Amino acid sequence: MKYSGIDLHSNNSVVTVTDDADRVVAEKRLPNDLPKILAFLAPWKAELAGVVVESTFNWYWLVDGLQAAGFIVHLANTTAIRKYDGLKHSGDETDARYLAHLLRLGILPMGTILPPEARSVRDLARKRMQLVRSRTSHILAVENITARQFGTRITSNQVKRLDELAIDQMHLQDDVALAIRTNVAVITTLSAQIDVVEKRLQEKVASNPQLPITDDCSWYRPGPRNRHPAGNRNHRAFCQRRQLRLVCAVRGQPAHEQRQKERRR
Repeated sequence: MKYSGIDLHSNNSVVTVTDDADRVVAEKRLPNDLPKILAFLAPWKAELAGVVVESTFNWYWLVDGLQAAGFIVHLANTTAIRKYDGLKHSGDETDARYLAHLLRLGILPMGTILPPEARSVRDLARKRMQLVRSRTSHILAVENITARQFGTRITSNQVKRLDELAIDQMHLQDDVALAIRTNVAVITTLSAQIDVVEKRLQEKVASNPQLPITDDCSWYRPGPRNRHPAGNRNHRAFCQRRQLRLVCAVRGQPAHEQRQKERRR
């Protein structure tokens, strides 16, 4: 039996094939070109127990391509992988071999490989969160400006309602007023785009309630046999809160009702 690990980078990958004794059968750094990677793995396809790919930012094309070619693919949850203490060697080749090693031992922490159609909805929801975070930074900037100028800050809802007349009535210096106007202009644009994204998410959920828009971190969670390492517990709680707000936004359900529903499960 053979095992393969792929250390994936932005423009190249180190592909390793090992045997039952962790001996390297084949290893090569290849450009991120699917036909070349498939051709390299082809001689061992029938013997491979699986191919492990790191869950980096750019894994979609590689995992989809390997699965389409008939390989058994595992997505490694990189945040849950801890190398042996005192490991003497490090590098891309070592990382690829280590992935294959974990697969051979049956202790590889795995992430969930969603189908492309569900993956696109997940990514759209992540885009919404990115826009919300960006808008929040501009709202905080306006709050900080008012705190510096008046000794007290206005609320986020007040910032969202600011217009040219309201800014003029603050009687600020021209440069300070311009700074607020630029933030308000960006806030307005981001709010409009957030509304567009939320509308699309509502349409997707309405047509397919089984899409992975949940508050249980299923978009961030490793596979069912693996748990978040202790160091990720705070991140998991953070994700749960964000996902709950997103669920309520796209389903039009108050947050407290959703929390009660989850407690009853």
